[in-house]
Amino acid sequence: MLKELVSKCRSYRRFYQEERIGEETLRELADLARMTASTANSQALKYRLVYTEEECAGLFPCINWAGALPDWPGPAEGERPSGYIVICCDLALGKNKMWDNGITAQTMMLGAVEKGFGGCMIGSFQRSEAAAVLGIDQEKYSIDLILALGKPKEEVVVVPMKEDGDVRYYRDENQVHYVPKRALEDVIL
Repeated sequence: MLKELVSKCRSYRRFYQEERIGEETLRELADLARMTASTANSQALKYRLVYTEEECAGLFPCINWAGALPDWPGPAEGERPSGYIVICCDLALGKNKMWDNGITAQTMMLGAVEKGFGGCMIGSFQRSEAAAVLGIDQEKYSIDLILALGKPKEEVVVVPMKEDGDVRYYRDENQVHYVPKRALEDVIL
C-alpha cells in the first residue's frame, strides 16, 4: 500500500485549477508535517498556507517551472495550482533545516496524493518576491520550499533509465510526462 502511494507521488505541474484545494486540506497536510521527525526536535519549520485565488495568482509568477523543459513557461491559466504550502524556517530555531525540509515536504506530498491531489516540490523561485506577496518577514523566516498543489491534470509515467544514464524528465507530443528511474539493482551497493 505504501509503495503504491509512493509510486503515485510524482511531480505534477499541470492541474484542474477550478478544483480548489481548501484551507482545511492544507491544514491537514501541515498537521502531518508537524508530526514528522525534526532535527534535534527543533520543530523550526513553519507553513504558510496559500489557497485563495488572489494569493495563488500573486505567488504563481514568483515560481520557476520545470528546469529540464526550458521552452515551457509553466502551467497555463486554467492549469495552475489551486493551493500552495510554503515551507519556512524560523531562523531563531533552526540550523539543520535541510533534512527537515525534505522529510516534511515528502510527508505532505504523500498526504496530498492519499487525498486525491498531487503537486510539485519547488526550490527554484524568487524568494524576496514570494515573501512580499505573502507577507513573510525574511528577517524572521527563510522561505525554503514551495509545494504547488492541486488535482493533477497530467499523466506522469515512470520509465526505466536509458543506457546513457540521462535522468532528465521529458514530455511527448501528447504532453505525457516521463520520469526515468534507475533499476533497483543499480541503487543497491
